[in-house]
Amino acid sequence: MAEVFVKNEKSYKTKKILFTIGVYIFLGIVTISVLIPFYWMILTSLKTQIMIEQVPPIIFLKPSEWQINNYRLLFELVPSGPRRGEPLFPFFTYMGNTVLVSIITTIGTTLTTILAAYAFARLNFKGRDIVFAILLSTMMIPGEIFILTNFLTVYKLGWYDIFNQTYSDAILAMTIPFMTSVFYTFYLRQTFKQVPNELYFAAKVDGTTDFQYLWKIMVPVAMPTIVTIVILNSMGAWNAYIWPQMVTTKDAYRLVSNGLRGAFTDTSTGRTDFGQQMAAAVLVTIPVLLIFFTFRKQIMRGVSRSGIKG
Repeated sequence: MAEVFVKNEKSYKTKKILFTIGVYIFLGIVTISVLIPFYWMILTSLKTQIMIEQVPPIIFLKPSEWQINNYRLLFELVPSGPRRGEPLFPFFTYMGNTVLVSIITTIGTTLTTILAAYAFARLNFKGRDIVFAILLSTMMIPGEIFILTNFLTVYKLGWYDIFNQTYSDAILAMTIPFMTSVFYTFYLRQTFKQVPNELYFAAKVDGTTDFQYLWKIMVPVAMPTIVTIVILNSMGAWNAYIWPQMVTTKDAYRLVSNGLRGAFTDTSTGRTDFGQQMAAAVLVTIPVLLIFFTFRKQIMRGVSRSGIKG
């Protein structure tokens, strides 16, 4: 009997070791597939145009072969053409626009998400669950379908004028339509529903209003989830491309993602300087990576606290 037990234990340990090895191999493959695009972006930013077009492609460069010139040229002025006297890649202009849009959108989205999630999680009103179910059903509709209706709304409000659009009009057009999120409302509602009802009833007995209960108790308890929402929303606004391209009429109003697409293509020949484009992409990616690695613990904590409940 003992021998059978020992054999089963050895078999179990062997299977566990093999399973662990398989998991690490799978994770290693996934990690490599994720890192390859970043490696190729950095590598391309350090090549000349001739190196980029070489076949077979160069997959490794010695430090002595690095072309740092691609980064320097980003901040030089265009000598001729319609953009004469402007930086090849107006990094600080695009960065300022992107940061401003991210801040405004994130503040607006966070406020509407907190209020809506609290209403659906704690307040009892007729048709609450039906309204929430209808809102959830809109998540199945592709976001591209809303672009036309949002654009018509922006146009009717006077924020889009192909000839006389101001900077404030462009900022309003890029931010107001995206200050709500059904997904974030659902996400935060799950955290709010984990707070015991007894705590709410005790606060009501003490004379606390719903608004005071929300900001003094619910928001501090759900802070990890709220921080996660802030970070994810900021990263989404940072990467926005289609909408800013549609509702802005001047390059000076656009975001870094728009600048990356069109700043490095010669309109006369149609050729794109991929070395400089990837150098700009590296500069744009660095802030996002810094934010993610700085707040990764908060993101993981927020995800773990928002279990599917109720």
